[in-house]
Amino acid sequence: MVYKNLFNRLFFSLLICTLYFIAFNNKQLLFLFGSIIYSLILYEVIKYFKKYLKLILFYLFFSYLSFILYFFIFFDKLIFNIFVFTIILFDSFSYLSGKFFGKNFIFKLISPKKTLEGYLGGILFTNFFLITYFLLFQFEFNTLKLIIILNLIILISIIGDLIESYFKRKNNIKDSSQYLPGHGGYFDRFDSFIASIIFLTIFSII
Repeated sequence: MVYKNLFNRLFFSLLICTLYFIAFNNKQLLFLFGSIIYSLILYEVIKYFKKYLKLILFYLFFSYLSFILYFFIFFDKLIFNIFVFTIILFDSFSYLSGKFFGKNFIFKLISPKKTLEGYLGGILFTNFFLITYFLLFQFEFNTLKLIIILNLIILISIIGDLIESYFKRKNNIKDSSQYLPGHGGYFDRFDSFIASIIFLTIFSII
């Protein structure tokens, strides 16, 4: 069952990444892709979430507003790529680390499957992969600043995941839907992005 879920997760992750790469060279297409994702999340929330619905809708609205502001005022292709791949790598590595090495469960009342080993594996491998990549290709980034930004994105990703898990727990929902096999649903898949885009926009303003 674990490997079937892993296969589904890998397949749909590759599909989403492929769509992202197709859209990436066209800013308008990328914005449309993101807007469709938000629409699908909104549909899930309205259909399956009853408690705290107004709060969830406000959270999504604020996130989407941040998404709009970033795209039309602050958009930078390289920074956005770093942002997206930090989220993807952290989510993937923490999932794999948790599945194969996870023993110490934390946040049991909010998200019972999250483990300390999963988070640590996600943090270590994401930092190692991205920092090595930037050093090898000699991007003009201050290494210390890069490490701080990467880990702030990771921290906000964790918070975003816990926020979504909290709302699911309060609504007695295991997955936000069954529309995205291996991931639970669109709200499940993009919970880290929803929170992190708010941080990226505020960071861009500052």
